[in-house]
Amino acid sequence: MKQFRTLFIAVALMIGATAFTNAQSKVAHVASQELVETMPSYKEAMGQLEKLQKTYDAEIRDMMTEAQKTMQRYESEAATKTEEENQKRAQELQGTQRRIQEHGQKAQQDLQKKELDLLKPVYEKARVAIQKVARAKGYDYVLDSSNGAGVIMADGFNLMPDVKKELGM
Repeated sequence: MKQFRTLFIAVALMIGATAFTNAQSKVAHVASQELVETMPSYKEAMGQLEKLQKTYDAEIRDMMTEAQKTMQRYESEAATKTEEENQKRAQELQGTQRRIQEHGQKAQQDLQKKELDLLKPVYEKARVAIQKVARAKGYDYVLDSSNGAGVIMADGFNLMPDVKKELGM
């Protein structure tokens, strides 16, 4: 009876150890933001966004220059105009300032939308590559080790070199 009990305990411990070993997950990490920023498609997207930003900045600068010229002209002619005409001109300038502000806000919204449109496929490509490499290497979880991502210590396996290789970088 005592041998049976010992054998039972040994079998139970062996099953428990096997279950514990199987329950452990393999975890790796990758700095996803660093990965994305090194991708050529990210650099292309940022170049397009910068070009669009410069276009909007030039438009707004031109609008402001034109408004300033008009304001200076109106100020120099103010003495020769009636009070009613000067009030109309002041309202016109206020309308121009409002249009410039609205154009600036619209430009900012367009830039944000364009950024989302351009970067979404880049992030998706990185995500797919990370998943593919992690699955191929048998990892159950991949943590993002980018600054501010919540991982305090990342001494485990770094997938970055393998993911870059997968992306052809």
